[in-house]
Amino acid sequence: MIDRIDALEPTGYRSVIGGRDPPQYGGFNPLTEPSTRMTLSEIADGLEVTASQRDRGVAVADDTETSLVDRLAAHADDLPCTPAATATLVDAYTAGRSVGDAAREAGVTPMTGAKALHRCGVEGVCPLAPSRRSVVRDWLDGRTSRSEAVALAGGDEADFALATYVETHDPITAVSDAVDAHVAGSAPLGDGLRGDGDAPGGALGSPDGLR
Repeated sequence: MIDRIDALEPTGYRSVIGGRDPPQYGGFNPLTEPSTRMTLSEIADGLEVTASQRDRGVAVADDTETSLVDRLAAHADDLPCTPAATATLVDAYTAGRSVGDAAREAGVTPMTGAKALHRCGVEGVCPLAPSRRSVVRDWLDGRTSRSEAVALAGGDEADFALATYVETHDPITAVSDAVDAHVAGSAPLGDGLRGDGDAPGGALGSPDGLR
């Protein structure tokens, strides 16, 4: 049987039925071109987890909330006064109080307060200038007598006693670190432990030993 001429479509010619254009002419043929859209299920198909979550154990709580008194308790034997008094001294002095005022608030003598602040790494509590502290070192090394050293230092007995304590007792590193962290986190100044030159001066009273 011979087909009708209008039913034949020559090979190599595009069909004009439906007005479809091939891709090279900017058209899109939904019957011949696959869709580029993928569902989430298709994207996830075949994926698998190959790494397991690392078990880091129980989290360890830090001690940032530990009070300064508790931090100082471990070094009580190395401090001139109790940890509670030392903490009060630090809070008062770093808030701008003088050594004498801070000592009165802590219930200790100004001399003891100055010694405790020095052991805490606070600067500026020595009443003698650095050049005159060399006289104290000369006396400690046996190069001069005490009376001569006191006269050369230009201070009084209390000043000389505190300067001697400073020269023979270094700040306690662990205490200094704890105080520094406490001041940085809570004190209004919060910029270190500088005494801004607020040396005790003549307010020390009489020497009370070199503990």
